[in-house]
Amino acid sequence: MNELLLGAAGVIVLTVAVGLARILRGPDDVDRLMAVQLLGTGGIAALLLTAYATQVPGVDDVALGLALLAAFATMAFLNHLDAEEGGSEP
Repeated sequence: MNELLLGAAGVIVLTVAVGLARILRGPDDVDRLMAVQLLGTGGIAALLLTAYATQVPGVDDVALGLALLAAFATMAFLNHLDAEEGGSEP
């Protein structure tokens, strides 16, 4: 069972690598934002599968920290895009 979980984590990491290529050559900022979200979600999934398969303590905490960082990175990116476009005053 552990081999299956680690194999699934490997497939997810390969998918994330394809998303990383999309970040580097994305034609639009929104495409890059979606690829960053894929990177965060895939990293979280791979870490959680690895944590369950190997029973290493602390890996699930790293995954939760990555989830927080991905959310904050998205908010920062959207604020940056809003500032570039002139943004509206509250």
